[in-house]
Order: sequence, then structure tokens, then C-alpha cells
Amino acid sequence: MALLIRPWIMAARPPTLWAAVAPVLVGGGLAAGDGVFRWDAFGAALIGALAIQVAANFANDASDASRGADSDRIGPTRVVASGLLTSRQVWRATAVAFALAALAGLYLISIAGWVIAVIGVASIAAALGYVGGPKPYGYRGLGEVFVFVFFGLVATVASRYVHDQSAPLNAWLLAVPMGCIVTAILVANNIRDLETDRAAGKRTLAVIIGRPATRRLFAALIYGAFAAILIFGFAALTPTATLLGVLWVPWGAALVKTVGSTTEGPPLIGVLKGTARLQLLVGFSLALGSAVG
Repeated sequence: MALLIRPWIMAARPPTLWAAVAPVLVGGGLAAGDGVFRWDAFGAALIGALAIQVAANFANDASDASRGADSDRIGPTRVVASGLLTSRQVWRATAVAFALAALAGLYLISIAGWVIAVIGVASIAAALGYVGGPKPYGYRGLGEVFVFVFFGLVATVASRYVHDQSAPLNAWLLAVPMGCIVTAILVANNIRDLETDRAAGKRTLAVIIGRPATRRLFAALIYGAFAAILIFGFAALTPTATLLGVLWVPWGAALVKTVGSTTEGPPLIGVLKGTARLQLLVGFSLALGSAVG
């Protein structure tokens, strides 16, 4: 049984799933601070976010394999390219994951209205379009933009919206550091795969701008997230206690140092996982700070 389940766990890419959890935490923390928190909204948002993330990971695995982008890669094993699962199996699982997200979305629509339907459809389209379809935007250097928008801004603000159908300014502002760090996760992935992506014709932003500029981009995203937390907190645009988020600056600095000093696969895999954990830790800190004010 374990042997049957293991490929599916690998395909879901558990280390990246914190990227889906963190914005929901922040939205829930903001709602708690405003006295409008709903457990049912929080739970449905969390299920929907995780299901979309898993579906996106499944779709990326199958799509990259079909385009030859996962051959000779230095990262974790991709299940379709390695033959552990067939493309058809993974696409079916993608459909199941999207169906689960849709069920969670239907409940959220019933309590928060049609806006959630628009967000859900757009999020699914963005997840599928990353490496799927005739013109995947992930192959044209646009992945970072879409990740920042959908997994940062949209995910955070929507996670606040479902509690009482409002999107206050502080939700938009805290969505900025969430967007920065989740985008840094993608940058860490792409800088690790830079050479193999270039060989496969996958024109990620890292391939287009090169390693030195990608290293600078990673640093800008990490430090930009902490700068945003500081500026918004000291300006009283977000709850003062959200300044707790800057406690993780040393963690972020260590990740930036590693990205800037190595091209080896294993350390860069560690950066990818570490950046996802940083997203969770900062998200939890912002959620806690938002809840207590």
C-alpha cells in the first residue's frame, strides 16, 4: 500500500503546500482581529487552496513530462517522467483535485457570493495555464507574475473576503509579503532547474534573465517581503503586532546567502523547501499579529 501511495505523495510535492496554507492563515487572522472569523469559511478556504495547489502540481508534472522538461533534472523525482505514474493517471487525479476545490468553492459561494466563483474559475485557469495548453505562460517568463497575483494577492484577500464579504485595505497590504515569498518559492525552483530548463527550451524568467539577475530577484523578493511588513506595521496600516513577521529575517537572509553562493542541486533544493517553510512561518506570524492586533 505504501508503495502505491508514495508516487502520489511525490506528485503532490508536500514541501510546496505551505504556500497554499499561509495566505488562508493570514486571511483568517485578519478576520479574527475584526471579529468576523468563521470556522466554516476558514476550513472551506483551506481545503480549496490546498486542492488547487495539489492540482497545479499534478498538472505541472504531467505537462512538463510531455514537453521533455523533466529529463535529467536535479530536483525531486517527477512521477510521470520517471515512469512511476502514467500521464493519464496524473491528469485524472488533477481533475479529482480540481473537483474537490470546486466543492469547497461551491460552499464558499453559498456564504460569500458570486465573487468567489470568479476567483475560483480564474485560479483554476491560471493553474492549468502555467505549463499546460498551447502557450503555457510558465514557458514565457510570466510564471512569477501569475504566482504573485494568484497565490499571493488573490489567495490572501479572498481568504479574508469569505468571512464577511469584505476586503479591507490591510488584507491587500499583507497580501504583498505573502506574494513576495510565494514568488520566491518559484524563483528558487527555477534557479535550481535553470540549466535543464534552458536545454529543454523552457524559457522561465530565470532562463531569460540569467543566474546573477535571478539571484538578485530572489533577494529582492525575500527582503521586500520583510520591508513591506515593517513599513505597513510602523505606518499603522496593518495591525502593529504583525511586526512579529520580521522575526524571521535571519531565516530569509540564510536562504538568500545560499542562493547567492551555490549552483549545486542539493543546497538549492533545501532553499526551495526552506522558502516554503518561511512562507508558513511568516504567514502564521502575520495571522497571529492580525488576530491580537
